Amino acid sequence: MKVSYNWLAQYVDLSGITPEELAEKLTRSGVEVDAIEYKNKGVTDVVVGYVTAKEKHPDADKLNVCQVDVGAAEHLQIVCGAKNVDAGQKVPVAIVGAKLPGDLKIKRAKLRGVESQGMICSAKELGMNDKLMPKEIQEGILVLSSDLEVGQPIQPLLGLDDVVLELGLTPNRSDCLSMIGVAYEVAAILDREVTVPHAEVKETAGSIQDKVKIEIEAPEHCHRYLARMISGVKLGPSPLWMQNRLMAAGIRPISNVVDITNYVMMETGQPLHAFDYAQVQNGRIVVRLAKEGEKIVTLDDVERTLDEEMLLITDGIRPIGIAGVMGGANSEVHEGTQAILLESAHFAGSSIRKTARKLGLRSEASLRFEKEVNPKAVEQALERAASLMIELAGGEVAEGIADATVTIPDEKIVDLRMQRLNAVLGTSLGLNEVTGILERLSFPYAVESDTIRVTVPARRQDITREEDLFEEVARLYGYDHIPTTMPYGGSTQGILTREQSLRRTIRQILNGAGLDEVITYSFTNPAIMDDFAGLYGETKPIPLAMPMSEERSVLRTNLLPHLLETAAYNVNRKQRDIAIFEMGNVFLSEEQTLTELPKEKLTIAGLLSGSWIGQHWMEKAAPVDFYLVKGMLDILFNRLGISGIQYRPVKDLAGMHPGRTAEIVLQDHVAGYVGQVHPVTQQKYDLEETYVFQLDGELLLRLATMHQGMVPLPKYPAISRDIAVVVDRGVSAGALQETIEKSAGSWLESVRIFDVYVDDKLGTNKKSVALSCTYRDPEKTLTDEEVQDVHTKVIEALAAECGAELRG
Repeated sequence: MKVSYNWLAQYVDLSGITPEELAEKLTRSGVEVDAIEYKNKGVTDVVVGYVTAKEKHPDADKLNVCQVDVGAAEHLQIVCGAKNVDAGQKVPVAIVGAKLPGDLKIKRAKLRGVESQGMICSAKELGMNDKLMPKEIQEGILVLSSDLEVGQPIQPLLGLDDVVLELGLTPNRSDCLSMIGVAYEVAAILDREVTVPHAEVKETAGSIQDKVKIEIEAPEHCHRYLARMISGVKLGPSPLWMQNRLMAAGIRPISNVVDITNYVMMETGQPLHAFDYAQVQNGRIVVRLAKEGEKIVTLDDVERTLDEEMLLITDGIRPIGIAGVMGGANSEVHEGTQAILLESAHFAGSSIRKTARKLGLRSEASLRFEKEVNPKAVEQALERAASLMIELAGGEVAEGIADATVTIPDEKIVDLRMQRLNAVLGTSLGLNEVTGILERLSFPYAVESDTIRVTVPARRQDITREEDLFEEVARLYGYDHIPTTMPYGGSTQGILTREQSLRRTIRQILNGAGLDEVITYSFTNPAIMDDFAGLYGETKPIPLAMPMSEERSVLRTNLLPHLLETAAYNVNRKQRDIAIFEMGNVFLSEEQTLTELPKEKLTIAGLLSGSWIGQHWMEKAAPVDFYLVKGMLDILFNRLGISGIQYRPVKDLAGMHPGRTAEIVLQDHVAGYVGQVHPVTQQKYDLEETYVFQLDGELLLRLATMHQGMVPLPKYPAISRDIAVVVDRGVSAGALQETIEKSAGSWLESVRIFDVYVDDKLGTNKKSVALSCTYRDPEKTLTDEEVQDVHTKVIEALAAECGAELRG
């Protein structure tokens, strides 16, 4: 809905309110303003001029030399190339020094040797939307009305001093599809009065009684149909002020009769239609449903084929209009029209919606009927249009109104309980505050104890229950003034659950470690589903009853195959450095033929391939390796507050390298595995060296404490002791670290492995592991003797439990 600021000011006082301020207030109250358009695109010093003479340019066939009176002491000589310029016209003239849209400044100039002292302008050159104007005006200069005063500024005459607010209305606010409806809204926001134009119809012709007869044969689709007969109309252009307002609303002016119906529709929200009375056989109007296959040529000269659900306006013999959508070409008002039949009706919105959708024909009228117009505006709009017909088309209105009424809905009465209002909004509004808001909305009411009985005006079809009134009070009171509270209730906690919070944390940790999240299909290919070891024991594939394809015919039991497919897809597109993860469900069942729903298990998997640090002039590229992935998992477990982490070598996991894979154990629970993909599997997916991990997500959520521990800053110094021991190659560094932690006691602060050396000189199947032990007592400074005693116990424990020998 496009709302002209100047037009709106005819109904409500807008003094002291700029268009921007008005747009802000409307948006804050729930009627969003999508755009603000200033009609003046930069026009200055353009006035009304009178072409007193026109001659052909002596040296150019397509140019004319015009003498133009602009109210100055001397006439201006202006060279003009428009085909339609002629003596005796009043036209917009940009005098020397004027500015036009596009930052065009008018200067004195010579065109083919003839001086030009200004410019006669077209609508397009003034920044106007010439598509809303007749074709002849689009192709030439803008010819103005002959009754305009020479020399007066052009901006107010052409509506260039106006501003248009474009409203983004929600479907329920059909009341704001009219200028008066918007005026009521603005008046409520600004706490000002609304001035509704009063229509006075002087009935100067004979009675309508024997000239117009209306029959409604489809009462479920047409609730009321009114008509007035107006004779002696003189077709011509509508006044400039009306044309300006229609163009601001996005409607092309056509003639005074048609423009009046469109103007009143935009003003009141009630669509109208004018029939040529001579084309309505015997003045008879029959509103009925169409017959299957019945045809009508509409005003756009398109033949429409109708069906039995479409509502027609007929004269008892032939269709003359599609109800609520578009009139028929056979009853169109034209220059020879002497009398018109003016229609104002209330059609069912559902009927018009179906018709418009089936025909693919949306109009301003159908838009309003679809959203349910104000049933009380039918007669008001008819009277307003009839009075304008007298004023602007010279018509004479017949006495009386032809009226066929099925039903007129009563105004709704809705009770508003103060206690419930404040409970729902979280406010402490008083009775006077609420009634004051209702008065601003122009809602009649009566107070009965703690309840306000509100009579809802017919223009507000969206208000049907108490909660709708709560919304009206809230938006007029101001959403900014309503205190902020968290949602509450039996099913609404207003906070994340523990699982939701942990899932979000896991994503953040892995993202922070440099991995990108991917989401793959839950359906997989039976040929790849067993490429990797699962986490949950032996399971059966779960086939789909109606698969999309063979490649997506079973539910996945493993996340890794799809991660490798994703990696292969990227490698094939020259993206070789890959770091991705997925957190999703796998589907498990032990049944060959599924009789129960499968178990869904949250699983987390990741994949890294290529270089972790790219080639740089200062350093070499750093390829992905096992320890990089292990470090990422250590960060994840530490951030989740999980202790008791062990990595155990494992050799027989499907799809994994037998010498570069470890089982992950968390607090004596097997939680997953990490390692390099088996070379054969890598080759199957056409990948280079690739590392993956897969974790039991539900176990992680269960063990997570989100507490990494708080350690105060030490007051006393630490003492470090390095030790290098020779052990069998089968003894893991983790076993050495675990032995030290058990035997060193409470003074041990940390153990760090800083070197591993393998050489046959150490002995057959031997290796050297160097560890650094840090000791500290939080209560005192340790002596070398005390530390040495503890360190000796550590060496003895390593020898006894791990067969370690001190390296000389």
